[in-house]
Amino acid sequence: MNKIIVLNGPNLNLLGEREKIQYGSLTLKDIEKNCKDFADKNNIKLSLFQSNIEGELITQIQNSRNDQDGIIINAGGYTHTSVAIHDALKVLKIPIIELHISNIYNREDFRHKSLISKVASGIICGFGSEGYIMSLKAMKKILEDENR
Repeated sequence: MNKIIVLNGPNLNLLGEREKIQYGSLTLKDIEKNCKDFADKNNIKLSLFQSNIEGELITQIQNSRNDQDGIIINAGGYTHTSVAIHDALKVLKIPIIELHISNIYNREDFRHKSLISKVASGIICGFGSEGYIMSLKAMKKILEDENR
């Protein structure tokens, strides 16, 4: 059974309330339920974590070194600013998928730069909350290919 963690950064706890045109109407709880349902059907042991605090996200990333097979991260605004999250991810020897609900390249210029992309195996952005399931499918495929 593959172990995958999905990390969500700042303000993602407000999904369903904030900027529905950008982020849709599903709450983070709705998205987590969809992810759990997918994981249950696909033999994935799923961990989910959200924090508005950079250090808590870094601790989860560091802990993933030893107890996860893959990491999916939607770092929110930290995507564009956090050298510390970049450095924590860079240490990992497991696949990393960078995830964004909106297409960061269709938004403000400051969102076009990601400090995570250089350490990620792949990026999924612009598909709304469906990006979470797409990320899980992609991670499942990456891990299956590694285990062949």
